[in-house]
Amino acid sequence: MNILSQRLSAVRSSPSSMAGQKIRALRAEGRDIVGLTLGEPDFPTPGHIVEAAERAMRAGQTRYTDVGGTPALKAAICRKFERDNGLAYSSEQVMASNGGKQVIFNALVATLDPGDEVIIPAPYWVSYPDIARLAGARVVDIPCGSETGFKLTAARLEAAITPRTKWLVLNSPCNPSGAVYHDDELSALGEVLQRHPHVWVLCDDIYEHIVFCTQKPASLLRLVPELQARCLLVNGVSKAYAMTGWRMGFGAGPAELLKAMTKLQSQSTSNPNAIAQAAAVAALTGDQACVAEFAGHFRQRRDLMVEALREIPGLSVQVPEGAFYVFPSVQALLGEDGAVPMRDAIAFADYLLTGKGLAVLPGEAYGLPGHIRLSYAPAPEVLREGCARLKQACIELTRSAPAAKEPL
Repeated sequence: MNILSQRLSAVRSSPSSMAGQKIRALRAEGRDIVGLTLGEPDFPTPGHIVEAAERAMRAGQTRYTDVGGTPALKAAICRKFERDNGLAYSSEQVMASNGGKQVIFNALVATLDPGDEVIIPAPYWVSYPDIARLAGARVVDIPCGSETGFKLTAARLEAAITPRTKWLVLNSPCNPSGAVYHDDELSALGEVLQRHPHVWVLCDDIYEHIVFCTQKPASLLRLVPELQARCLLVNGVSKAYAMTGWRMGFGAGPAELLKAMTKLQSQSTSNPNAIAQAAAVAALTGDQACVAEFAGHFRQRRDLMVEALREIPGLSVQVPEGAFYVFPSVQALLGEDGAVPMRDAIAFADYLLTGKGLAVLPGEAYGLPGHIRLSYAPAPEVLREGCARLKQACIELTRSAPAAKEPL
């Protein structure tokens, strides 16, 4: 189709969103599919949040709001950053959007020009590179395998920075690996960034409350406050409060950047959903007990899944410290010389879906081949069944392989 723009040809459809769509289609056909693809808590949205939305509707809060969010929501966002992160922001330095993804989209499209570079450690969330490419930028992805705990090191960051570097994207806890940056690691990255004042930092903290290795994840700005003048914090209510479908994210950063992002949003979606904004106010300012409760359940599910995966031949598993994903290596199962040729993790994921009714996502979608991403957000019984199907498949592949390979 000649009507399509050249920039769109560099962009993929979101693999995770498309996987969810495919699962729903297969189930509609009557297929028995166990889905371990979507990063979506299976808990209902807490009652006090739903009730706040209902009150807002009955009170007539169903009209347009300010583009960047209602004054009440902006105030709640500022209080959240002060309470949880010890950071002071004014209403001019925060905005609300239709999910954290739109915050990231607004930031990158508002700041990137053709030829600018964005450093993205791999494995990464699937949308970072495609949003950057859509904005005309060059993506500099840095493979960060299990040898570094799936985390970017200061040396690798230093080597990747050029005069054209505009952004570094950091995600902790990380989707898809569950890796969490610790104080010393962030301090080392901060030292590098201080030597390169032209580089901005986008910190995607959407999983900040789902962390198992410490009471609270490390904060780059707490450790290196000098970076606050060139740092955008991205967050939202989807993961911590089981509000994925409400589509409510928010960002905080320098006022000039937030003004530009709001300007862009005014010409795309305009204000976020008014009812979801009222619900987000209740989430951020109300009883926070649900946050710790949900995180406790995710920790139990992580332990269940890691224990099961360690019993499966051919997998190499690193224990995730946060979020609700595990990213095992399947490299030992790949190869063209087995009874069932497996050239890459894409073929392996397809084999699981078509042969075992198990949906997972290949590491290629996250910039690190030879792995698969499994979500342990679903209920325990779903995780057990999914791991059982995965084990059956891996046993069959191991028996058919003439020689096992060492995992990456």
